[in-house]
Amino acid sequence: MTLYSKIIGTGSYLPPKRVTNQDLAAQLGEKGIETSDEWIVSRSGISARHYAEPDMQSSDLAVEASKRALQMAGLSPNDIDLIILATSTPDHFGGFPSTACVVQRKLGINNGSPAFDVQAVCSGFVYAVSVADSFIKAGAHKNVLIIGAEVFSRILNFEDRTTCVLFGDGAGAMVLTASSEPGVLSTKLHADGSYGDILCVPGSVSGGAVAGSAFLYMDGPAVFKLAVSVLEKVANEALNAADMSASQIDWLIPHQANIRIMQGTAKKLGLPLEKMVVTVDQHGNTSAASIPLALDTAMRDGRIKPGQNVMMEGVGGGFTWGAVLARM
Repeated sequence: MTLYSKIIGTGSYLPPKRVTNQDLAAQLGEKGIETSDEWIVSRSGISARHYAEPDMQSSDLAVEASKRALQMAGLSPNDIDLIILATSTPDHFGGFPSTACVVQRKLGINNGSPAFDVQAVCSGFVYAVSVADSFIKAGAHKNVLIIGAEVFSRILNFEDRTTCVLFGDGAGAMVLTASSEPGVLSTKLHADGSYGDILCVPGSVSGGAVAGSAFLYMDGPAVFKLAVSVLEKVANEALNAADMSASQIDWLIPHQANIRIMQGTAKKLGLPLEKMVVTVDQHGNTSAASIPLALDTAMRDGRIKPGQNVMMEGVGGGFTWGAVLARM
Protein backbone atom coordinates (compact mmCIF):
# COMPACT_ATOMS: atom_id res chain seq x y z
CA MET A 1 0.00 0.00 0.00
CA THR A 2 1.25 3.47 -0.90
CA LEU A 3 1.51 5.64 2.19
CA TYR A 4 0.47 9.26 2.21
CA SER A 5 0.39 11.84 5.00
CA LYS A 6 -3.06 13.28 5.63
CA ILE A 7 -4.04 16.35 7.65
CA ILE A 8 -6.61 15.22 10.22
CA GLY A 9 -6.47 18.02 12.77
CA THR A 10 -5.54 21.68 13.15
CA GLY A 11 -5.44 24.01 16.12
CA SER A 12 -4.29 27.49 17.01
CA TYR A 13 -3.88 29.79 19.96
CA LEU A 14 -3.36 33.52 20.39
CA PRO A 15 -2.36 35.06 23.72
CA PRO A 16 -5.24 37.09 25.22
CA LYS A 17 -3.51 40.47 25.00
CA ARG A 18 -4.65 42.07 21.74
CA VAL A 19 -2.80 45.22 20.68
CA THR A 20 -4.38 47.41 17.99
CA ASN A 21 -2.46 49.86 15.84
CA GLN A 22 -3.94 52.68 17.92
CA ASP A 23 -2.70 51.00 21.10
CA LEU A 24 0.78 50.58 19.66
CA ALA A 25 0.89 54.12 18.28
CA ALA A 26 0.05 55.48 21.73
CA GLN A 27 2.73 53.28 23.34
CA LEU A 28 5.37 54.41 20.86
CA GLY A 29 4.22 58.01 21.10
CA GLU A 30 5.21 58.03 24.76
CA LYS A 31 8.78 57.41 23.55
CA GLY A 32 8.57 60.16 20.94
CA ILE A 33 8.25 57.68 18.05
CA GLU A 34 5.58 58.65 15.53
CA THR A 35 3.35 56.12 13.77
CA SER A 36 -0.35 55.71 13.08
CA ASP A 37 -2.98 53.19 12.12
CA GLU A 38 -3.01 54.56 8.56
CA TRP A 39 0.78 54.32 8.24
CA ILE A 40 0.87 50.70 9.45
CA VAL A 41 -2.14 49.50 7.45
CA SER A 42 -1.00 51.14 4.21
CA ARG A 43 2.41 49.43 4.38
CA SER A 44 1.48 46.03 5.75
CA GLY A 45 -2.27 45.47 5.98
CA ILE A 46 -1.91 44.88 9.74
CA SER A 47 -4.51 46.32 12.12
CA ALA A 48 -3.78 44.34 15.29
CA ARG A 49 -1.59 41.67 16.81
CA HIS A 50 -1.36 39.67 20.05
CA TYR A 51 1.44 39.79 22.62
CA ALA A 52 2.26 37.14 25.19
CA GLU A 53 2.51 38.11 28.84
CA PRO A 54 6.01 37.98 30.38
CA ASP A 55 5.41 34.58 32.02
CA MET A 56 4.11 32.97 28.80
CA GLN A 57 6.57 31.02 26.64
CA SER A 58 6.40 29.61 23.13
CA SER A 59 5.72 26.17 24.61
CA ASP A 60 2.65 27.48 26.46
CA LEU A 61 1.16 28.78 23.22
CA ALA A 62 2.14 25.56 21.44
CA VAL A 63 0.47 23.35 24.03
CA GLU A 64 -2.87 25.13 23.69
CA ALA A 65 -2.76 24.95 19.88
CA SER A 66 -1.75 21.28 20.05
CA LYS A 67 -4.63 20.36 22.36
CA ARG A 68 -7.08 21.81 19.85
CA ALA A 69 -5.43 20.00 16.94
CA LEU A 70 -5.52 16.70 18.83
CA GLN A 71 -9.17 17.20 19.69
CA MET A 72 -10.06 17.78 16.03
CA ALA A 73 -8.01 14.71 15.05
CA GLY A 74 -9.72 12.56 17.68
CA LEU A 75 -6.36 11.51 19.16
CA SER A 76 -4.93 11.46 22.65
CA PRO A 77 -1.47 12.92 23.32
CA ASN A 78 0.18 9.49 23.56
CA ASP A 79 -1.08 8.60 20.10
CA ILE A 80 1.54 11.05 18.79
CA ASP A 81 4.81 9.33 17.87
CA LEU A 82 6.76 12.40 16.67
CA ILE A 83 6.71 16.12 17.47
CA ILE A 84 8.33 18.70 15.17
CA LEU A 85 8.20 22.28 16.37
CA ALA A 86 9.23 25.30 14.31
CA THR A 87 10.29 28.39 16.23
CA SER A 88 12.78 31.24 16.25
CA THR A 89 11.92 32.09 19.86
CA PRO A 90 12.55 28.89 21.83
CA ASP A 91 11.80 28.66 25.54
CA HIS A 92 15.45 28.25 26.51
CA PHE A 93 18.50 30.30 25.66
CA GLY A 94 20.56 28.36 23.17
CA GLY A 95 17.51 26.37 22.17
CA PHE A 96 17.90 23.44 24.54
CA PRO A 97 16.17 21.57 25.81
CA SER A 98 14.21 21.94 22.61
CA THR A 99 10.82 23.57 22.87
CA ALA A 100 9.40 20.42 21.25
CA CYS A 101 10.62 18.40 24.26
CA VAL A 102 9.08 20.96 26.62
CA VAL A 103 5.76 20.62 24.78
CA GLN A 104 6.02 16.83 24.93
CA ARG A 105 6.37 17.03 28.72
CA LYS A 106 3.55 19.56 29.13
CA LEU A 107 1.20 17.42 27.02
CA GLY A 108 2.00 14.40 29.19
CA ILE A 109 3.40 12.32 26.32
CA ASN A 110 5.48 9.55 27.89
CA ASN A 111 5.80 7.03 25.08
CA GLY A 112 9.45 7.82 24.36
CA SER A 113 8.73 9.18 20.88
CA PRO A 114 11.17 11.69 19.35
CA ALA A 115 10.67 15.44 19.51
CA PHE A 116 12.80 18.18 18.00
CA ASP A 117 12.81 21.80 16.83
CA VAL A 118 13.45 23.11 13.33
CA GLN A 119 14.75 26.61 12.62
CA ALA A 120 13.86 28.20 9.30
CA VAL A 121 12.25 31.36 10.72
CA CYS A 122 9.02 32.21 8.85
CA SER A 123 9.44 29.17 6.58
CA GLY A 124 9.75 26.92 9.62
CA PHE A 125 6.28 25.40 9.51
CA VAL A 126 6.58 24.50 5.82
CA TYR A 127 9.97 22.93 6.52
CA ALA A 128 8.46 20.96 9.43
CA VAL A 129 5.56 19.66 7.32
CA SER A 130 7.98 18.52 4.62
CA VAL A 131 10.11 16.63 7.17
CA ALA A 132 7.02 15.03 8.75
CA ASP A 133 5.68 14.03 5.33
CA SER A 134 8.96 12.25 4.55
CA PHE A 135 8.94 10.38 7.86
CA ILE A 136 5.37 9.19 7.34
CA LYS A 137 5.88 8.13 3.72
CA ALA A 138 8.97 6.18 4.79
CA GLY A 139 6.86 4.29 7.31
CA ALA A 140 8.88 5.58 10.27
CA HIS A 141 6.02 7.38 12.04
CA LYS A 142 2.23 7.28 11.99
CA ASN A 143 0.89 10.33 13.84
CA VAL A 144 3.01 13.48 13.74
CA LEU A 145 2.27 16.69 15.65
CA ILE A 146 3.67 19.71 13.80
CA ILE A 147 3.72 23.09 15.53
CA GLY A 148 4.71 26.65 14.73
CA ALA A 149 5.02 28.78 17.87
CA GLU A 150 6.50 32.24 18.41
CA VAL A 151 6.83 35.03 20.96
CA PHE A 152 8.39 37.51 18.55
CA SER A 153 7.48 40.42 20.82
CA ARG A 154 10.55 39.39 22.89
CA ILE A 155 13.00 40.16 20.06
CA LEU A 156 11.47 43.39 18.75
CA ASN A 157 13.16 46.76 19.08
CA PHE A 158 10.37 49.11 20.10
CA GLU A 159 12.57 52.04 19.13
CA ASP A 160 12.31 50.94 15.47
CA ARG A 161 8.86 51.66 14.09
CA THR A 162 9.66 49.95 10.76
CA THR A 163 9.81 46.50 12.37
CA CYS A 164 8.11 46.56 15.78
CA VAL A 165 4.67 47.24 14.27
CA LEU A 166 4.79 44.17 12.03
CA PHE A 167 5.10 41.17 14.33
CA GLY A 168 2.96 39.34 16.86
CA ASP A 169 2.85 36.20 19.01
CA GLY A 170 0.88 32.99 18.54
CA ALA A 171 0.93 29.29 17.75
CA GLY A 172 -0.61 26.91 15.27
CA ALA A 173 -0.57 23.12 15.13
CA MET A 174 -1.36 20.32 12.72
CA VAL A 175 -1.69 16.55 13.04
CA LEU A 176 -0.49 14.52 10.07
CA THR A 177 -1.32 10.82 9.95
CA ALA A 178 -0.39 7.91 7.69
CA SER A 179 -3.18 7.26 5.20
CA SER A 180 -3.99 5.33 2.05
CA GLU A 181 -5.66 8.49 0.72
CA PRO A 182 -3.62 11.30 -0.86
CA GLY A 183 -3.03 14.21 1.52
CA VAL A 184 0.26 16.05 1.14
CA LEU A 185 0.71 16.02 -2.63
CA SER A 186 4.12 17.69 -2.86
CA THR A 187 6.64 19.78 -0.93
CA LYS A 188 9.49 21.99 -2.11
CA LEU A 189 12.14 23.63 0.08
CA HIS A 190 14.94 26.10 -0.66
CA ALA A 191 17.52 28.26 1.07
CA ASP A 192 20.15 30.82 0.03
CA GLY A 193 22.49 31.79 2.83
CA SER A 194 23.95 34.67 0.81
CA TYR A 195 20.85 36.69 1.76
CA GLY A 196 21.20 35.96 5.48
CA ASP A 197 21.88 39.54 6.47
CA ILE A 198 18.63 41.06 5.14
CA LEU A 199 16.50 39.45 7.87
CA CYS A 200 18.23 38.35 11.04
CA VAL A 201 18.96 38.78 14.73
CA PRO A 202 22.61 39.78 14.38
CA GLY A 203 23.73 39.29 17.98
CA SER A 204 25.90 36.44 19.23
CA VAL A 205 26.98 35.14 22.62
CA SER A 206 30.44 35.98 23.90
CA GLY A 207 31.64 35.47 27.46
CA GLY A 208 28.11 34.90 28.71
CA ALA A 209 26.82 38.18 27.25
CA VAL A 210 25.18 39.16 23.98
CA ALA A 211 27.63 40.74 21.55
CA GLY A 212 25.78 42.96 19.10
CA SER A 213 22.02 43.37 18.90
CA ALA A 214 19.55 40.82 20.27
CA PHE A 215 16.74 42.46 18.29
CA LEU A 216 15.35 41.56 14.90
CA TYR A 217 16.79 43.45 11.93
CA MET A 218 15.07 43.58 8.54
CA ASP A 219 15.90 45.28 5.25
CA GLY A 220 12.27 45.69 4.26
CA PRO A 221 12.66 46.56 0.55
CA ALA A 222 15.15 43.73 -0.03
CA VAL A 223 12.93 41.18 1.73
CA PHE A 224 9.87 42.37 -0.19
CA LYS A 225 11.58 42.05 -3.57
CA LEU A 226 12.96 38.59 -2.88
CA ALA A 227 9.78 37.26 -1.25
CA VAL A 228 7.49 38.06 -4.18
CA SER A 229 9.91 36.41 -6.59
CA VAL A 230 10.57 33.16 -4.73
CA LEU A 231 6.99 32.57 -3.53
CA GLU A 232 5.65 32.43 -7.06
CA LYS A 233 8.46 30.13 -8.21
CA VAL A 234 8.21 27.66 -5.34
CA ALA A 235 4.42 27.44 -5.66
CA ASN A 236 4.80 26.51 -9.32
CA GLU A 237 7.48 23.96 -8.42
CA ALA A 238 5.09 22.29 -5.98
CA LEU A 239 2.32 22.32 -8.58
CA ASN A 240 4.60 20.80 -11.22
CA ALA A 241 5.70 18.08 -8.80
CA ALA A 242 2.05 17.14 -8.29
CA ASP A 243 1.26 17.46 -12.02
CA MET A 244 -1.27 20.19 -11.28
CA SER A 245 -1.96 23.75 -12.41
CA ALA A 246 -2.64 26.89 -10.37
CA SER A 247 -6.27 26.77 -11.46
CA GLN A 248 -6.68 23.63 -9.32
CA ILE A 249 -5.75 25.49 -6.11
CA ASP A 250 -8.85 26.01 -3.99
CA TRP A 251 -7.09 27.99 -1.25
CA LEU A 252 -3.78 29.82 -1.08
CA ILE A 253 -2.32 30.21 2.42
CA PRO A 254 0.86 32.26 2.16
CA HIS A 255 3.02 33.30 5.08
CA GLN A 256 1.13 36.18 6.67
CA ALA A 257 3.84 38.84 6.57
CA ASN A 258 2.60 41.67 4.41
CA ILE A 259 -0.66 41.97 2.49
CA ARG A 260 1.10 43.45 -0.53
CA ILE A 261 3.47 40.47 -0.79
CA MET A 262 0.53 38.11 -0.41
CA GLN A 263 -1.59 39.87 -3.05
CA GLY A 264 1.39 40.03 -5.41
CA THR A 265 1.91 36.28 -5.09
CA ALA A 266 -1.76 35.50 -5.76
CA LYS A 267 -1.73 37.78 -8.79
CA LYS A 268 1.37 36.12 -10.25
CA LEU A 269 -0.28 32.71 -9.82
CA GLY A 270 -3.43 33.98 -11.54
CA LEU A 271 -5.57 33.36 -8.45
CA PRO A 272 -8.44 35.65 -7.40
CA LEU A 273 -7.88 37.28 -4.01
CA GLU A 274 -11.04 35.55 -2.78
CA LYS A 275 -9.09 32.27 -2.83
CA MET A 276 -6.44 33.56 -0.42
CA VAL A 277 -6.77 33.13 3.34
CA VAL A 278 -5.84 36.39 5.11
CA THR A 279 -5.24 36.70 8.85
CA VAL A 280 -2.32 39.14 8.81
CA ASP A 281 -4.73 42.00 9.48
CA GLN A 282 -5.59 40.63 12.94
CA HIS A 283 -2.50 38.55 13.81
CA GLY A 284 0.40 40.49 12.31
CA ASN A 285 3.44 38.47 11.23
CA THR A 286 3.70 35.53 13.63
CA SER A 287 6.64 33.95 11.78
CA ALA A 288 6.51 30.13 11.91
CA ALA A 289 3.03 30.27 13.47
CA SER A 290 1.43 32.30 10.69
CA ILE A 291 0.56 29.54 8.21
CA PRO A 292 -0.94 27.08 10.74
CA LEU A 293 -2.84 29.95 12.41
CA ALA A 294 -4.37 30.91 9.06
CA LEU A 295 -5.06 27.27 8.14
CA ASP A 296 -6.87 26.60 11.40
CA THR A 297 -8.90 29.79 11.05
CA ALA A 298 -10.14 28.73 7.62
CA MET A 299 -10.74 25.14 8.73
CA ARG A 300 -12.87 26.17 11.67
CA ASP A 301 -14.94 28.79 9.85
CA GLY A 302 -15.82 26.24 7.17
CA ARG A 303 -14.05 27.79 4.20
CA ILE A 304 -11.72 24.83 3.70
CA LYS A 305 -13.64 21.65 2.93
CA PRO A 306 -12.66 17.99 2.48
CA GLY A 307 -11.21 17.25 -0.94
CA GLN A 308 -10.04 20.80 -1.60
CA ASN A 309 -6.46 21.60 -2.60
CA VAL A 310 -4.55 23.99 -0.35
CA MET A 311 -1.24 25.65 -1.21
CA MET A 312 0.79 26.71 1.85
CA GLU A 313 4.00 28.65 1.28
CA GLY A 314 6.43 30.61 3.39
CA VAL A 315 9.55 32.73 3.13
CA GLY A 316 11.84 33.78 5.95
CA GLY A 317 15.27 34.60 7.27
CA GLY A 318 18.13 32.40 6.24
CA PHE A 319 17.08 33.13 3.51
CA THR A 320 14.59 30.23 3.35
CA TRP A 321 11.45 29.50 1.40
CA GLY A 322 9.20 26.56 0.63
CA ALA A 323 5.74 25.30 -0.29
CA VAL A 324 3.40 22.47 0.61
CA LEU A 325 0.51 21.41 -1.62
CA ALA A 326 -2.08 19.33 0.23
CA ARG A 327 -5.48 17.80 -0.41
CA MET A 328 -7.73 18.14 2.61
